[in-house]
Amino acid sequence: MRFGAKILFEEVTTSFQPGRRFGLTGPNGAGKSTFMKLLSGESEPQKGNVNKPAKLGVISQNQFAYDDRRVIDTVIMGNKRLWAALQEREVLYEKADLSEEDGIRLGELEGVVGEEDGYSADSDAAILLQGLGIPDELHERKMSELQGGQKVRVLLAQALFGNPEALLLDEPTNHLDLDSVHWLENFLNNYKGILIVISHDRHFLNSVSTHTADIDYETIITYPGGYDDMVLAKTQIRSRIEAENAQRQKKIAQLQEFVQKFSAGTRASQVQSRKKEIERLQTSDLSRSNIARPFIRFQMKRPSGRVPLEVKDMSRAYGGNVVFKGFGCMIERGEKIAVLGRNGAGKTTLLKALLANGPGPFDKEPDLASGAGDVTWGHEVQIGYFAQDHRESISKGMTASDWLHQFDPQASREEIRGVLGQMLFAGEEGMKPTEALSGGEAARLIFCRLMLEKPNFLIMDEPTNHLDLESINALNFAIQKYEGTVIVVTHDEDLVADTASRIWNVENGVITNFKGSYEEFQETTASV
Repeated sequence: MRFGAKILFEEVTTSFQPGRRFGLTGPNGAGKSTFMKLLSGESEPQKGNVNKPAKLGVISQNQFAYDDRRVIDTVIMGNKRLWAALQEREVLYEKADLSEEDGIRLGELEGVVGEEDGYSADSDAAILLQGLGIPDELHERKMSELQGGQKVRVLLAQALFGNPEALLLDEPTNHLDLDSVHWLENFLNNYKGILIVISHDRHFLNSVSTHTADIDYETIITYPGGYDDMVLAKTQIRSRIEAENAQRQKKIAQLQEFVQKFSAGTRASQVQSRKKEIERLQTSDLSRSNIARPFIRFQMKRPSGRVPLEVKDMSRAYGGNVVFKGFGCMIERGEKIAVLGRNGAGKTTLLKALLANGPGPFDKEPDLASGAGDVTWGHEVQIGYFAQDHRESISKGMTASDWLHQFDPQASREEIRGVLGQMLFAGEEGMKPTEALSGGEAARLIFCRLMLEKPNFLIMDEPTNHLDLESINALNFAIQKYEGTVIVVTHDEDLVADTASRIWNVENGVITNFKGSYEEFQETTASV
């Protein structure tokens, strides 16, 4: 498959065996979703063919596609042939007068419904939903009324409806909280068919995958093990080939020197044998990897005071619904705090309540700016903010370079280009209109701004959304190295485990303030 001059993959022959769980990896733009569409039959390859089971379970990236549908109907829609027959049958039954043709067609449709077990579809779908933790009272509700984690479970039920032999999942952990991600890991580890999953969550891939199919070098190579195993094996293979090539190049240079020295002399047979040896020793052609690693480095213009933030008895509520109450804490300079909790628990509300009283030009929402409690920001605090809806904070109608330049007008164009280059905006890509940026590009542009502004207190709300694995790893490393203070909302387990020195857990209107690592927090909660 190729798009214009760009080859995604060429002459690929690979197979996926039952009982194995494959993580499909590769950087943004490598062709992961395209390959998944080829497997599902949504797209056709430009050359070659795909042999697949008769029944595939496919979960799409779009969790909002069925918002106007009932939960039970969304599941049954997983069997496309049955759903189409049921819909057409319903239209015919609503007719006041049925023609002879309508009657014949109804008979055909009843045959399809029978073949696809349509008469027990509602009860089969309900059993599946119950097994996935969706209670009966939600089955008749609209999908729009469900939380993100519940939607993913319904879409999984849809994918599983009809007992598929293979399950194709494209970013199933998007918008899931950590509890839902753990549930999904357990579920998939017990799935007996062929699983192929795309995810930018390294911990999730390592937990689920028995094998990794990596899209790189314009081909697909399968490695045993999870993501970390693949990276190690891939690095070792490339290093070995590079070392072998270096040895061959050295030998070829010696042989070529002999050929040049004696080609006109009396040692013709020796010259010919060395020419053949040169041909035999030609080095292995190493394709260029399409993996691009950004460089993120957060610095401070100057440090804050020893206590950059103190909160006393803070509460917030929407109408009569209490989001959290009675929260208090004192943060010391250099602490790194991970905010955890289910979707809808109030994590973003907490950040915005802190920012409403903070130094700097932040959107002060009236309903969040008011409320009980005191928020006191310390001496010399400068806040760098990464919003969950970060695209909204990037002005339209200008280039990425011009938007970035306004945050440090003293910086030269070369400095701006340098920062953009660190975040993979190479060459003319910095001149891209801001409205044309993808989600990943918008996130990387916000990181450029934070690197340029050099704040001493970072507040980040879901910064890993839209980032590929390489960028998430770079962000993880940057937060570890940063000397300032950090509060981050994230569902990326590795990011929490590697960076957090304190956990704020938002649950049932209470914020637990736990001083310690994520591992210690898990041990404490497990023993409760």
